[in-house]
Amino acid sequence: MLTSTLLAATFATTPLQWSPVVGVIMILSNIVAIAFGKSSIKYQSVGPELPSPQFFGGFGLPALLATTAFGHILGVGVILGLHSLGRI
Repeated sequence: MLTSTLLAATFATTPLQWSPVVGVIMILSNIVAIAFGKSSIKYQSVGPELPSPQFFGGFGLPALLATTAFGHILGVGVILGLHSLGRI
């Protein structure tokens, strides 16, 4: 019963293929997330240091992982939203 309800609620779309546009959107989403993390994370360099921290904006490993994870979540949302609108 529940399975048929869930299947009825889904809609058919064409599968999303990777393209350079999708890559650029993901890169820009990560840049936005890192900029947001840079301005909002109070203790950025706490935890294990990264090699060459000047290349990572002074982030420690936990801050870098958090901001890039948020960037990927943001990027997936933007990509799927644009795909459902038919823009990509």
